[in-house]
Amino acid sequence: MTADHQTGQGSAPAAGQLAMIKVALVEDSAPMRRNLERMLRRAPGVRCVCACGTAEEALEQIPLSQPDVVLMDINLPGASGIECTARLKQQMPATQVIMLTVYEDSTSIFSALKAGACGYLLKRSSPGEILDAVTTVRSGGAPMTSEIARKIVMTFQSPAPSSAGTATLSTRELEILELLSQGKVSKEIADQLAISYHTVRVHLKHIYEKLHVRSQAEAMVKYMTEKGGPTTGAPPRPN
Repeated sequence: MTADHQTGQGSAPAAGQLAMIKVALVEDSAPMRRNLERMLRRAPGVRCVCACGTAEEALEQIPLSQPDVVLMDINLPGASGIECTARLKQQMPATQVIMLTVYEDSTSIFSALKAGACGYLLKRSSPGEILDAVTTVRSGGAPMTSEIARKIVMTFQSPAPSSAGTATLSTRELEILELLSQGKVSKEIADQLAISYHTVRVHLKHIYEKLHVRSQAEAMVKYMTEKGGPTTGAPPRPN
């Protein structure tokens, strides 16, 4: 266990801190890891419970710390952050993973989402953006930087061959998928489409059933990989 991990683990929270969002870090760069720990320590409403430098250390320590959210680097020594994410999600399906990386190519993005990540931020994101992402995933969102969201939307809009085995989604369901790809949560989608929150949840239920998935990220990846992405419906809304 590294000194950084010992610092991040800290002591048990006081009574007033029980509602805080518990965050774990997986970052091989010691300076970056220290900066992230420092940011989390200073931020209200969050607490760093674990800081690891490798996937192997993360797989050992994170299940013991039971964080709500994990900030995960992709490029780790040994097993990659994507592999680490997939294995953590098998053990801790309720834990939300946000990829925090320098890579913004489509392959890395969708590989991370397939592995179970719920968000994808670039390391040049500001501390405010990272902290906002942590709170967003806890409320059901899928936070992404604008560059990442544009790449996903462009992929969804690419011409696609027909596939008899892929479920046909309605125009409204495609609109909701596009807004999900921008990191919108259900209430924001309801406001933007001028429909009720309950209606959005019903549409999401139908999307999950048609695509045989259990999460927003899985829904986006499933449709993109099987059919190439939505080709109809309303254009993407700006963030």
